[in-house]
Amino acid sequence: MNYKIILIGAFIFNFGYLVSQNKSHPRIYTGNTSNVAFLKSTEGVVWKAQLIQKKKENLEVYLEKCKVDPGWLVSRLQMNWKTKHTKVFLHGGNFSHSTGSAPVPTVRFSGTRDWATDYLTPNLEEVIPYLDDERGMFLKNKNTGKKEWVHPSKVGFAIERINQKIMLLVEDAAFLYWLTGEEKYAKFAEPIFLKYTEGMYYREPPLDLDNTVQQGVSGLSTFEVIHDKIIANLTISYDFLHSYLQENNRDLSKTTAVFQKWGDQMIKNGIPDNNWNLFQARYLTYIALALESDKEYDNGKGQEYYLKYTFNQSTKRQWSIKEAVSGYDQKTGIWAESPSYSLHVTTTLLRLLTLLDNVTQQDELSNFPVVEKAALAAFQYLFPSGYTVAFGDARHDIIPPENFELLITNYRKYHKEEKELVISGLLKQLIKKEEYKRDSKDLFQLFFYVNKLKKTNDLEIKELSESLITPTFYAPNVSMFVQRMGEGEQAMMVSTVGAFGNHAHVNGISIELYANNYVLGPDMSKGPSYWHPDHREYYSQFPAHNTVVVDGISSYGRMRGYHPYTLNNHYPKSAESKIAFDKVSYANVSLVEPKTMSDQQRLTAMIKSESGKGYIIDVFRSRKKNLSTQKHEYFYHNLGQNLDVFDNKNQPLKLVTTKELGSERGDMKAYDYLIDKKSAATSKNINALFTLKSKGKPDNLMKMWIKGEEKQTVFTVDAPKSNAITKGTAPVEVLKQKMKTLILRRETEAWRNPFAVVFNPYMDGGENPISSVEYPSLTETPDAQKIEVIHKDLKTKDVIIANASQNDIALDDDLYQNGLLSVIRHSGTEKAPTFLFVSDVYKFDYKNWGILSYAKAVSLSIEKTTEGYVIQNDNPVVIKIPYIDGHHPYKLKIYDGEKLIEQRDVFVNRNNPNQVDFRLNKAYKKVVVVLKNSAE
Repeated sequence: MNYKIILIGAFIFNFGYLVSQNKSHPRIYTGNTSNVAFLKSTEGVVWKAQLIQKKKENLEVYLEKCKVDPGWLVSRLQMNWKTKHTKVFLHGGNFSHSTGSAPVPTVRFSGTRDWATDYLTPNLEEVIPYLDDERGMFLKNKNTGKKEWVHPSKVGFAIERINQKIMLLVEDAAFLYWLTGEEKYAKFAEPIFLKYTEGMYYREPPLDLDNTVQQGVSGLSTFEVIHDKIIANLTISYDFLHSYLQENNRDLSKTTAVFQKWGDQMIKNGIPDNNWNLFQARYLTYIALALESDKEYDNGKGQEYYLKYTFNQSTKRQWSIKEAVSGYDQKTGIWAESPSYSLHVTTTLLRLLTLLDNVTQQDELSNFPVVEKAALAAFQYLFPSGYTVAFGDARHDIIPPENFELLITNYRKYHKEEKELVISGLLKQLIKKEEYKRDSKDLFQLFFYVNKLKKTNDLEIKELSESLITPTFYAPNVSMFVQRMGEGEQAMMVSTVGAFGNHAHVNGISIELYANNYVLGPDMSKGPSYWHPDHREYYSQFPAHNTVVVDGISSYGRMRGYHPYTLNNHYPKSAESKIAFDKVSYANVSLVEPKTMSDQQRLTAMIKSESGKGYIIDVFRSRKKNLSTQKHEYFYHNLGQNLDVFDNKNQPLKLVTTKELGSERGDMKAYDYLIDKKSAATSKNINALFTLKSKGKPDNLMKMWIKGEEKQTVFTVDAPKSNAITKGTAPVEVLKQKMKTLILRRETEAWRNPFAVVFNPYMDGGENPISSVEYPSLTETPDAQKIEVIHKDLKTKDVIIANASQNDIALDDDLYQNGLLSVIRHSGTEKAPTFLFVSDVYKFDYKNWGILSYAKAVSLSIEKTTEGYVIQNDNPVVIKIPYIDGHHPYKLKIYDGEKLIEQRDVFVNRNNPNQVDFRLNKAYKKVVVVLKNSAE
């Protein structure tokens, strides 16, 4: 840590030294590059030339308008043109009023913190010039199509967006002035830029009359310091116009004072321990790089001052970068927020370090290795389709290509060729899948993206990308565990999440489920805004997730999550790229739901059939700690236009319209968002079938095999649309449709008799691996959940037994299990199992097979192959194997990887002449029990 402090301290000193040697502008994007050299560097780079030409053509329209009327664009700035108010007053997250008087028009403050609005932000041509009316703004209503006067608190972000549109034109003109030397661009930009900065000079920071948390997060122009995006436009415009303004003897003291005022607001306000901190740091960097050295200002607030607060010195509401990067899990590289926010934190850091490096030339990225780690860790968020999971406020999306672009920028600049080739290859994969096209959307990208990507080895890159996405991955700082199985059309994935970190939802133990090329069981993501009733009442709450609700009221605080689950057991190990046994994957997690003080536990397993097609088992236990009346409801949302329910004879189950599920019945408000509610009470096993229709494709089916239970009711409902799904995770036919949803209700505890479901995804006309599913009861140990899955060939059967913990016991015919989980597969008339898998067991006996741990509970697989029985184990264990049909185990081959390191004989069990036993003293990836008729 001291070493890092010294590095950053040295960096600030060196930066001040560098700028003291070079006071010239522009420098933020250009560094020491001249306009001539820059133009030459873009020769033959079509996408960069196209952006420059596009900016010229776009500006030409407004140059002509301002030639006819010099005030055409400046008059459309959102200013207090008549009142010239200096003071801004808020009521929490809404604009209240403004007062005071300045010698010039002042900049209007935003209308509200809530971006959800019924009103459209007008095009510049539609903006009323010099508008400053006590009636508010005159905008078009989205619903009626008519214009009406509306108070600023109802217009969303319209005020700042208009100003940002105008200042983006100013930025483009300032850039083109530097690039071409044509004064028409500077003359266009100057009056608008100076009018805005002069108006902000006289404007004071806002005051919240209610003294809420709003007071600590407001910016100078918007309700959140992180939304003061106009800072970047202003500082870049200033940087490119600087020489022109000086040559024309413009007084720049007000402009630099505005930058200082904005920098002070960034340091004073904000939220220090989440994504805000990094967004604020980026704006501080723009401000610092636009200003001169500290010694040039009477208040001493210049480059070194603001860089100090950006990188090295924390305040109450703005942590330094040095401290803020602790928000990453240093082991996994995952940032402690939901994926969309996590990924853009990394983008922001890369942008910030790129800006800095352009001036210092000191490889700033190397001071923060966790940023590189985070860029690659992002692959663990991905579904097989290449889109991210969507817990909390996130949505399904690709990893931001800019993360790769900026890493490539650094690697090429500092001659890190091997790293550059790797990241270039990953970026090319996005390009090949047509998920990304290399072009410039803004000046930052124009200056910093490399012109051309180097040639890469596609095979090597494919192998690398696969190594970045492991069969399981656990991110404890966001309470996320993912399981992956299969490839291509057979790929499946389950993401299990709790609520931990920022932008989390109130979801208990929730899952997203991927199969048949789509996220069939998606999350819902956020509502229209964080303040909108739809978000507060539904999208952020339990019923919007694939989880279990207790008594219709399960809840806790949203946004900042403090309710992670405990990962009790899992297989295979997290972040292991190569696994010895790939037929089973599972996670077993638990938490206490605080509203009802209920124990909840979820065991989710994926099991692969012999053909490679898989299915998913979900065993959810839930019980209130007290013995009062209780109700538990299992929610599952799936893509599709139809949801049908069938009884145990595969006949349609008669469902009747119901008034159940609503706040009038004592449920939380989220239940009121469910419509078209139908129900049936049944204690029998049932099937539910979701049908997803997409043009030109066979029906995409999700069949649920559901365990029956006394006092169980099944509901089908339509829930609000998912805001998480995108064209990469769902077909266009359902992107805006309501979600078909199944609810199972138990009016008794669901711990000893848990919810048990087998998810069976398949395509109509394609392979369906399952013929039937049964849920036999274990008379002597009824708490154990037994599941029998009969495969399509009617000869293969999987038997799964799930206990509540590794200390529980299950008894069945010829079976004793002291431990959590077992999966046994038998095929045809073979007496020996095709495979036997146990996890977190102390003792397991099945017919003449035996497993006995002697240190810790063991996870182990025994698989019948042409070599014999192939074993992998994670802890010391004693194994007993019977003689079956003349197959006599007689030798062990022990491997390290694929290298044979030991051979030894096995001996007959002294207590059973039809069985051998042997001991493995440590974990092994591969041990082969050789049978006599397969001896070499």
